Amino acid sequence: MKHDDKLAYEALVQFMYRTPIGLLQADIDGAIDMLNPMASQLLMPLAPQGALDNLYAIFARAAPGLRDDVARCDTPSGVVVEGMRIEGPDGRDGPLVLSLSVMKIDPQRLMVAVNDITLEARREQERLASRLSSAARTDALTRMPNRSAVHEELRRILEHDAAGGGKDTGFAVLFMNCDRFRQVNDTLGQAMGDQLLVLVAERIRNVLRPPTDHIALGQRAGQLAARVGGDEFVVVLDGLRRVEDAESVAARLIGAIGRVFHLQAHEVICNVSVGIAWGDGNDPDALLRDAGIAMVEAKRSGGARFVRFESAMRERAARRTDIETDLRQALQSDQLFVVYQPVVGLGAAGGTDRSAGVEALVRWRHPVRGIVPPFEFIGVAEESGLIGPLGDFVLEQACRDFMRWQHELGALAPRLLAVNLSRAQLGHREWVDTVARILADTGMDAQRLQLEVTESLAAQDTDVQQRLHELKALGITLALDDFGTGYSSLASLHLLPVDTVKIDRSFVSQSETSHHHRVLIEATVKVAQSLGMNTVAEGIETAEQANVVRTLQCDKAQGYLYARPLPREDLAAWLMQPDGA
Repeated sequence: MKHDDKLAYEALVQFMYRTPIGLLQADIDGAIDMLNPMASQLLMPLAPQGALDNLYAIFARAAPGLRDDVARCDTPSGVVVEGMRIEGPDGRDGPLVLSLSVMKIDPQRLMVAVNDITLEARREQERLASRLSSAARTDALTRMPNRSAVHEELRRILEHDAAGGGKDTGFAVLFMNCDRFRQVNDTLGQAMGDQLLVLVAERIRNVLRPPTDHIALGQRAGQLAARVGGDEFVVVLDGLRRVEDAESVAARLIGAIGRVFHLQAHEVICNVSVGIAWGDGNDPDALLRDAGIAMVEAKRSGGARFVRFESAMRERAARRTDIETDLRQALQSDQLFVVYQPVVGLGAAGGTDRSAGVEALVRWRHPVRGIVPPFEFIGVAEESGLIGPLGDFVLEQACRDFMRWQHELGALAPRLLAVNLSRAQLGHREWVDTVARILADTGMDAQRLQLEVTESLAAQDTDVQQRLHELKALGITLALDDFGTGYSSLASLHLLPVDTVKIDRSFVSQSETSHHHRVLIEATVKVAQSLGMNTVAEGIETAEQANVVRTLQCDKAQGYLYARPLPREDLAAWLMQPDGA
């Protein structure tokens, strides 16, 4: 060997022995004829009994197919495997991870490179775990933190307080629920509903961008906004001086979210109800529950407002939960029944037409509590989504009873059946088909059915009015219930697709003594008559009230003066009594 060649070879050997990469050379059968110190160090934990004389024996467990890989490489030279990940035995800080590359130098020789990638693999696992943890704490739709993140944040704050921190500051949980989201979903579809939730989330973020009013600066300052499910959002405000600071933020959220949303060709109003729980105790679930209870109270008070949690609300919430559970059972076990309040015609000569019509009203005979008043369960039915099935039950039962009266009473039978509509029923596009089915199943003439909708609901949006027009197309008449208590006015009455206006009892009850209320009743009657609509005065309790509305030319009346709501058989008996009995 020439001197220069010898020097080059020695330099190559020095490089191999000093390089931080394990290098070895073996023949095609795996016999190792050269390896550097790094290769010995890396391969020793893999080698059975520490023998480093055969490549295939060393990797018999970690890469049992290596011999086959070499055999399949039928070219004189080339890469056999590159960067194969090999996991060795556990070390002090976890398993050893190696990267293995094998190359054929010629038909009889292999060159092998082994690299320690344990640290890189560990970092990769940490990055993956971090990504998975982030995904587990993020709402997929809005990219907000989710309920898990809220729990984690509340737990952190509570632990900090328990350790003696937060002596001068407190925190609050704001629980928000969209007031009309279910209707948007039902009328515009789920995709549009999802788009609305994304826009709501963005408005929440905008409100909470610094600076936030009255939130203290320093170690305890902080805020977290999250979507915790469906149309429910939570805001955690830390570092507050007083609960009024949380109320200020809640008011700003309500104002921002209550502005019109533009969803493609639709303008949508989606207010939120907010419950506020001031940080106390040591249980994140209890805080969320209390804020949620306060939110329900805000919704029951009309929505688009905030309510601060008070301990007495817990008992009311528990009672509502019991009622909801029992009501679900009642819908399946014939505990519900229908009663009927007569609607009489007001003749100019002073007589009353007993057969003018009836209004169907639901009642509940509880097996333990007896008769449950409607005011105790109607609101719960609306909040829990049971108002739809409840309303459908009343409609079908009332139609069947009405047809039975026609058969049994003949000319004395009621000529019109009035049934109340709920927001949930009008929110379903297919509900008109349900009405058509009930009419067909019971044999009910559509013109004999009057569906009643509250003034505020009828004037709410174009989708509800479209549903009302579809009902009118079936031949059904529509009544505007509780007129005078909602959002419309006499000037806009002609815009509503109704045939009858029912004047609210709050006007009728003061008609004897208040000239102002008599004028309002008279104006309503005249406008309705000019539009070809009938009028019904509700809540007649005295003969004087009856005389006033008769004088003001109301077409019909109902109230305790004539009869309380009656079961089907009692109503039949009442109808057969002579006028004035």
